[in-house]
Amino acid sequence: MTEAVRIDLTAGVLTATLARPEKKNAITQAMYGVLAEATRRAKTDDAVRVLMFKAEGDSFSAGNDIADFIAQGSQGAGGALVEAPVFHFLQALAELDKPAVAAVRGRAVGIGLTLLLHCDMVVVAEDALLSAPFINLALAPEAASSLLLPQVLGHQRAFEIFALGEPIDGRTALAWGLANRAVPSAEVDAVADELAAKLAARAPNSLKKTKRLMRDAEAIWGLMQREGEAFGSQMSSPEAMEAFMAFSQKRAPDFSKG
Repeated sequence: MTEAVRIDLTAGVLTATLARPEKKNAITQAMYGVLAEATRRAKTDDAVRVLMFKAEGDSFSAGNDIADFIAQGSQGAGGALVEAPVFHFLQALAELDKPAVAAVRGRAVGIGLTLLLHCDMVVVAEDALLSAPFINLALAPEAASSLLLPQVLGHQRAFEIFALGEPIDGRTALAWGLANRAVPSAEVDAVADELAAKLAARAPNSLKKTKRLMRDAEAIWGLMQREGEAFGSQMSSPEAMEAFMAFSQKRAPDFSKG
């Protein structure tokens, strides 16, 4: 599955490109394993100055692969979720002390949005659509987004994004502080590359110390684990199974019996 994530190091920028456009870059556990390895490399390899996240096709990411959800939930895998590759990736993100940049076009759903909270510079297409429909799937927030999203947006806006699962566009993401730049879709990669190059030219140890001071990595990882417990318990719940089946059957879920 490594072909679904391409890794490239050029001029100090390690780029992880989601390359599963036929599935809107929905992320499987195998893909998370590659992303985790790349993120750990970004922290430990002195040749890497900046970590960049990009995607092929018309979507940044549709979020987690729903087939993985259904498989894990049906196996009662909630309690072991923190041992899954996705949590290896999340821990690597929490501990990353080098700059991370994201280039976002099209849909950014679930982890496609919450990943951006761990990026220091985010470039979005003006017509990109960002959403976190965890509650629509009867799940719970992840990637420390229950802390980081309210910090960025305020409680009310963050709660609306979680509770209603409705998307915001790139211009709104910029206005609300989720992005550094909102540009036409065709310019996203070039603008992100320019920002990454500027960061790669800055004093690396100064950047690392600055980022460490701005983030409490230990607290973020601790919250990720607590979120994982809530997320995992929901994955095996009857309401989540109803949400997954409704998603697969392209119908509205019925939570009236919950």
